[in-house]
Amino acid sequence: MKVVWSLLVCSLFLGFASFQNKPQPYYFSIPEGWPKPHYNFANNPLTLEGIALGRHLFYDPLLSRNQTVSCASCHLQATGFAHVDHELSHGIDNRIGTRNAMALINLAWNTSFMWDGGINHLDVQSLAPITHPAEMDASLEEVIERLQKNEKYKRLFESAFPGKTISSPLLFKALSQFMVTLVSSNSKYDQQKRGEYHFTPSEAKGYLVFQNHCGSCHREPLFSSTSFENNGLALNPELKDFGRMKITNQMEDSLLFRVPTLRNIQFTFPYMHDGRFQNLNQVIKHYNSGIDAHQYVSKQLKEPMHLTDKDRVDLESFLRTLSDQSFLQNKKYQFPKDSF
Repeated sequence: MKVVWSLLVCSLFLGFASFQNKPQPYYFSIPEGWPKPHYNFANNPLTLEGIALGRHLFYDPLLSRNQTVSCASCHLQATGFAHVDHELSHGIDNRIGTRNAMALINLAWNTSFMWDGGINHLDVQSLAPITHPAEMDASLEEVIERLQKNEKYKRLFESAFPGKTISSPLLFKALSQFMVTLVSSNSKYDQQKRGEYHFTPSEAKGYLVFQNHCGSCHREPLFSSTSFENNGLALNPELKDFGRMKITNQMEDSLLFRVPTLRNIQFTFPYMHDGRFQNLNQVIKHYNSGIDAHQYVSKQLKEPMHLTDKDRVDLESFLRTLSDQSFLQNKKYQFPKDSF
C-alpha cells in the first residue's frame, strides 16, 4: 500500500512539474469590428513565456555585431515604435540607412513588411535588420552562439520552448510573439466608435475630410492597407530609392511604397519613406498641392484635394485622435526590468 501511495504521489508531482514547465497560452484579442489578422498563430502559438523572451530580445543589443544596437534603438515605444531622432535610420557605428524606420503597430494584420514589401512574413522579418550592414550588422551564427552561452537566455528559451535547442527560427519566433502583441486600439477615434468619446467639431469635420480624401488608402480601422502606392513624391536624388521596383523589377512599381498606418501618427514623425517631412502640416500640404502628378502616381491622387486652411486644420485635428496613450505607455511593452 505504501509503495502504491508513493508511486501515486510521485506521479502527481511529476505531472504538476510537467504542467509548471509548460508554456502558458496567451489569448490574442481582436478588437471589436476589426478584420481577421493575417498572421498565422497556429505556426507560432503565443505564450506568456514566448512573449517575455521576445521582449527581452527586442531590447537587447546582444543581437548586434558589437552589442551596441537593439531593435528598440530604432523602434521606441513612446513614438509608436518608430524612430524620430533622424530622417533616416541610424544603425551600428552610427551608419545611416536609406529609409525612415517604420512604426511597429498592429503587425498581425500586415501581409508584408518593409517600405517595399520585400519580406512577406513577420517570423523572418527580424533577419533583415539583424544582418543588415547599416543596421545591426551581426552574423546570425555569432548571435545564436552568444544566446546559447548566456545563462539568462538559456532559462528564457527553455521556458518558452521546452526541450528545444536555441536556434535562429526560435529567435525569430520569439521576436514575432512580442511584436505581434503591439496592438494599438484605444485612441480617441476608437473610443468614439465605442461611444466613450465624442469628437470636437474640428475633429468631426476633419474626419469627414479624411473619409473623402484619405480613407481609400488608409482604410479604417487599421488606417493602412496591404497595397503599395505612388504618392507623388519626387525621387530623392541622393538616395535614388525607387521603392517596390527594387523587389519586382517592374517599371510600373517605380516609387511605389507601402501604405503605412496612421495610428499614433502624431508621434511617428518624420514622415514618408525618407523622412523628408517633419510635421503633419507639411504632409497635408504635400497631398493638398505638392503632388508630382506623373503617369505612375496613384489614381486617387491625380487631382489636388483643394483643401482650405480650415480643412487642413480640421484634418490634422482628426489625425491626432488616432493617438493611443495607453499603447504608448503600456508597461507590457516597456524595457523588461525583471531579472529572470
